[in-house]
Amino acid sequence: MSDKKIRVVLVDDHPLVLDGISARLEGEPTIDVVGMANDGQQALQVAAELTPDVVLMDVSMPVMNGFEAAEKFRDEQPNIKVLILSMHDDREYIVKLIKCGAAGYVLKDVSSSELITAIETVFSGGSYFSSGASQALFSQFEQEQAVNEKAEQEALTGREKDVLKLVAEGNSNKEIARTLDISVRTVETHRQNIKNKLDIHTAAGLTRYAIDNNLVD
Repeated sequence: MSDKKIRVVLVDDHPLVLDGISARLEGEPTIDVVGMANDGQQALQVAAELTPDVVLMDVSMPVMNGFEAAEKFRDEQPNIKVLILSMHDDREYIVKLIKCGAAGYVLKDVSSSELITAIETVFSGGSYFSSGASQALFSQFEQEQAVNEKAEQEALTGREKDVLKLVAEGNSNKEIARTLDISVRTVETHRQNIKNKLDIHTAAGLTRYAIDNNLVD
């Protein structure tokens, strides 16, 4: 990083929080807190006057919240990086803010050193998510994966599951037709429907799916 200090504007509707963050950053050789604001609208005005490199901003604020402000910065002052500092570790918050243009998201319980790292990272063009925010994203991702897999299985009819099980056990279409007492043409139709529903188009892939989802004894 160059000798130039990172110009930062702090945004929060609680004066004590602003004072606390400012105190945590005071004396840091790479950072210069050049201004403060109490809501998103004021942040946009202050940033337009002071041209900071990074805006460190809360989400829940009066007049204009962090979502709206992040979008405004993205559209009107795109050279300014927005780093969210929030108490919320909810994935919906985080994803929505990323879509609004935020470059990073850190929780308010982070250490001063991690906060400084986050500021330096977004200033350099990267993205930064504190461990709590990352865990929220990953936990929700796992839950959604489980829901999606369950929905995929439920989307298969009972007969399609029978066919998939027999495919995974290595049976040919003729063998499956004989076992289920249906025509080969019907087996082929079931296999194609299964491939389309699961978006898996190889026998090996279907076998792996059946094993992973306990459809094979």
